[in-house]
Formats: sequence, C-alpha cells, structure tokens
Amino acid sequence: MSKGPSQTPSEPGGLQRRLGVTDAVVIGLGSMVGAGIFASPAPAARAAGSGLLLGLALAAAVAYCNATSSARLAAQYPTSGGTYVYGRERLGAFWGYLAGWAFVVGKTASCAAMALTVGAYVRPGQAHAVAVGAVVAVTAVNCAGVRKSASLTRIIVAVVLAVLAALVVSSSASGAADPARLDIGPDVTFGGVLQAAGLLFFAFAGYARIATLGEEVRDPARTIPRAIPLALGIALVVYAAVAVCALTVLGPSGLATAEAPLSDTARVAGAGWLVPVIRAAAAVAALGSLLALTLGVSRTTLAMARDRHLPAALATIRPGSHTPYRAELLVGAVVALTAALTDVRGAIGFSSFGVLTYYALANVSARTLSPAEGRPARVVPVLGLAGCLVLALALPLSSVITGAAVITAGAAVYGGRRALTRRR
Repeated sequence: MSKGPSQTPSEPGGLQRRLGVTDAVVIGLGSMVGAGIFASPAPAARAAGSGLLLGLALAAAVAYCNATSSARLAAQYPTSGGTYVYGRERLGAFWGYLAGWAFVVGKTASCAAMALTVGAYVRPGQAHAVAVGAVVAVTAVNCAGVRKSASLTRIIVAVVLAVLAALVVSSSASGAADPARLDIGPDVTFGGVLQAAGLLFFAFAGYARIATLGEEVRDPARTIPRAIPLALGIALVVYAAVAVCALTVLGPSGLATAEAPLSDTARVAGAGWLVPVIRAAAAVAALGSLLALTLGVSRTTLAMARDRHLPAALATIRPGSHTPYRAELLVGAVVALTAALTDVRGAIGFSSFGVLTYYALANVSARTLSPAEGRPARVVPVLGLAGCLVLALALPLSSVITGAAVITAGAAVYGGRRALTRRR
C-alpha cells in the first residue's frame, strides 16, 4: 500500500518533515503569545471598557471556528501554503490566489508591527532602526533552517510565559486587585465589544502558522489537528488570566489609558521589580512573534511561486537547510522596508483586515469538505465566516478602506495576468 502525503518524509525538491506536535504548538504560541498580549489590552479596554472580557470571549470563539476549519483542511492538504492551497483546491484558482494574497500582504504588515514593537521596547528613540535590525536577524535564523527557528521559538515562549505567570501571581496576591472591577458597567456597548474583539483577534491569529508549515510537519493528518487547538487553548488561558489581572488591578478606565498596560499593572500591584523584566519580555515576545510570522509568510510565498502566481525563482529550496531561502530573503526585505517607513498602528489595522479575509475564505473552503474528509460540524465554518466578516467591518474605517483597496488590487492583478495569458 502506498503512503499518502502525511507519511511521506519529504517530496523530491521539497521541504523536510521535521516538526512534531510540540514543535508545531510552540511555533503557534510564538505567534500568538507575542506582542499582542503586551499591547492590545489597552486599546481593547478603550473600546469596550468593562466589557473587555466579552470581547476576548468573542475573539476566542471566532478564532476557535477558524482554527477548527483550518485544522481539518490542513489534515487533507499537508503542504505549505495554508488557505492559499485550501482555497485553490476547494473553491478554485482565483479564490486560492486571493487567500494567499490576503495572507501575504496582511501578515507582512503584522511582521512590520512586531518588528516595530521590538524597537519600541528596546530603544524607543531608534525604534525604526532597531526594527530593521530585528528583521535582518530573524531572516538569517529562518534561512538557517526551520529546526533552528523552532528551537529558538521554544526558548522565547518559555521566557514570556514565565514572566506572564509571575505577573499573574503577583497581581492576584496584591491588595490592589479588586474583583468588583470585573463587573459589566452601563458604558459597555455592542459596537465597543465588537471593536475590542477585532483588536484582540489580532493577537489570536498565530495558529495559522501551524497550517502554513504543513509540508514540514511529521504525520500532518494527526499532528496539525492536535497542535492548532492546543496552541489556541493555551493562548486563551494566558490571555484571560492576564486580562483579569490587568482589569482587577487598574480597572477599565486605568487600563484604557495605560501606555504600557502590563508594566503599569505590575507597578500598581506593588511588584516594581517586575517592570523592567516585563519590558524585556515584551521585546522578546515581539521577536518570537516576528520569527514565526516571517516563517509562515515565506511558506505561503513558496506555495504561490510554485503555481506561478509569484516569480518561480521564489520556489527554490536550498539543499543544505531545506528552506525556501529566496522567498525568505524577499519577505525579509519587504518587511524591513515596511518597518522603516510605517507606524505600528497603521500596520495592525491593515493586517487585521487581511487576516480576517484569509480566514473567511478558510471557513468557506472547510464548508465544502465531505464527512469522509473530516468536515467539521456544519455550524462551525458558518459561524467562523460570519465572525470574520463582522469583525472585519468593525475595524476602523481607514483600515477597512485600505484593506479592501489592496485586496481589490490583488484581484485586478490576477485578472490582468489571466487576460494577458489568453491573448498569448
């Protein structure tokens, strides 16, 4: 009996299957438990006030539907590319291309945002220069091989989780913590909760990195469906614990106005010794997120190059490290340029729109699976699609307009190429 793709160690000229469940979970956590947890609570509290936890629950529910759809699809198509591949196989070439385009442009902006976060914490006055240096360093690590990337991400995740655990323990034991601050106040609005969910979803979106590494995961039909919900569940527990601590110590209004919410939480809780540690952890977390994000973007770039939607040269695999080094170098260059020229707020808003578009197409793709292919419960992709559309439209108007324009431009490029091909 011939082995399917999930048992094949590697394809000729392809990537090697080196990652197990633990490695895949760590890479997903490296993307989720990153700068988002250090930065997103404050703007989310400004949007939802004491309804912050409702926004977190809504973001987690949408993320769960997306994760379930992505896991079932990844088990069927264990190759690099994520929803680019799923959309192409289930919906047609155009929708696959559009998903890949949304992912690449959206996550390139995410990479820039993470790099700028590193710069802001390491050297605020030279944030852009530090951001570019961080991108160069991460690109070098990724080009050296995915095993090295997974090992470094494991260390980063362990450090960040330890610091967050120290914050939760210190805050919970503090006299400054008041559980009454968790009560839902009259200032909470439905629109505010939606906006908070959209902001917090940005921090949840890292589980897609696991699916985009499908060609490098051992036994992907079993590994990916296990790794995605595990990574998402761990991230949700961490986010909820940190959000509860920040709300009970600072209160909704204090959290909303905090420049560095977790550092302020530690300071008010009387754990001043944690403040510099948290600042260092924030920079390390953003670096880990940047590492995992660039890894995923380069793999989708590889898949699109294989199908000639991007230059074929980007599909070249380096024999020694078994990495798509040209795709990684290009992604690194574009991210470095973006980080040098943009600000973190604009990058996050644009990224959110692209990511939500990507997951909307993942849910539509999952809806076409048959029971024999492991189709999730019918309601899961339907709720996931609806959630993605609602959260996307709840973003600031400027992000919606810019994101829609870029997605439309990508569709126009695809149509132009098709028309040119037919004329030939």
